Amino acid sequence: MYNFLVLLVAYLPFQLAVNPVAGVDLASVRILILILGGAWLAQGLKNKAIRIKNSPQTWLVLSFLFLSAFSLVVAKNTDWSARKLLFLFSIFPIYFVASQVISSRKKLLKIMDLMIFSGAIMAVIGLIQFLAQFVFGLETVYAFWAEYMTVPFLGKSFGAAVLENPSWLVGIAGRTYLRATSLFPDPHMFSFYLGLLAPLAFGLMLEQKKRRWLAIGAFSVIFLADILTFSRGGYLGLAAGSVFVGILSWRRINRPSKIAVGVILALGLLIITIPSPVSQRLVSSFNLKEGSNQGRLAMWRKAVDVIRENPSVGVGIGNYPLEVKPTATYRDPIYAHNTYLDIAAETGIPNMLIWIGILAVTFFGFWKKSKKESLFFFGLASLVIFAAHSLVDTAIYSPVVLSIFLIIISWNNLELSSGKNI
Repeated sequence: MYNFLVLLVAYLPFQLAVNPVAGVDLASVRILILILGGAWLAQGLKNKAIRIKNSPQTWLVLSFLFLSAFSLVVAKNTDWSARKLLFLFSIFPIYFVASQVISSRKKLLKIMDLMIFSGAIMAVIGLIQFLAQFVFGLETVYAFWAEYMTVPFLGKSFGAAVLENPSWLVGIAGRTYLRATSLFPDPHMFSFYLGLLAPLAFGLMLEQKKRRWLAIGAFSVIFLADILTFSRGGYLGLAAGSVFVGILSWRRINRPSKIAVGVILALGLLIITIPSPVSQRLVSSFNLKEGSNQGRLAMWRKAVDVIRENPSVGVGIGNYPLEVKPTATYRDPIYAHNTYLDIAAETGIPNMLIWIGILAVTFFGFWKKSKKESLFFFGLASLVIFAAHSLVDTAIYSPVVLSIFLIIISWNNLELSSGKNI
């Protein structure tokens, strides 16, 4: 079962789309996770050894799924709710499987290695995509990505919806750039993905001895690709993660590690202060008159209004777009641009608090484990980046991002007998 999970993790970011019927696209990883979950369940029943840890985190995960399903009773469009629920229930099994089969530090490190280096490959693809516009021209690269990369990796229907509402381009100081998206549908989901991996790669860079230069390379391309998504939410996450690591780890790390942390923080400061498209994009985050910022504020106000009117169970999972635009279609990209508001609007304030509880319980669990095993400290930084980025965007319906997130929080169920400090 562990080997199946290893192969799935390696395949995860490269997964192809499946189009079983017209108008329906499935990420193939969802099918594989269901197969993995079914095989795990069958093996457990056969051996009478299904182990689901009786922990606050697991109960919170189950409660989140239950309240999400319960919101179906108030949904105007039950078909949309059913599709969102099928998505959640086709991804969350990976949490329960990973919680059981990642049973040692060695297995954890192998999973982490695969996540980081497959992420590095995705980052390299994103860097090539971004740099190609300066060689072949923006329109040529955009057309190539739209024609040859959307259908295989996103599917026909979803790919068409992405192209109808493109966020691939960004205008900065009067010039338009193609943002790094790699094989993801948009730069924001790509940034979420890279933000989860960047601290793990940084931790691996500090921990590795035999393959340190390889780890340094992986961290470097992941960090650079995240910057070139031009996702301001991604920048917020990286800033929060950098402050977290810089402040809380300083007294606990050795001199070489302090140098590495200092170099990264100095690099981040240079990126912010030196005039460039990146710094200009970051500065625009604080301009409340800027169009996208005004739009986001309006979305938050609308979400708060919806929550105020439907505080207990929301309007039904998947039904928030109909509150904003009654004529909306399923593929219309209408959401609150804030994970916590999205959850509260669709499934109620109690479920939002449960989601925050999952983050909090995992955070404190990782903090306790980090005193024995340093890699958990960098898992903490991943959670900080994810939680901060979630303030301005929503990624829980991205199959890759949600899968990576669930695998990471499942490590909280790993029992450590011994380890080493940072």
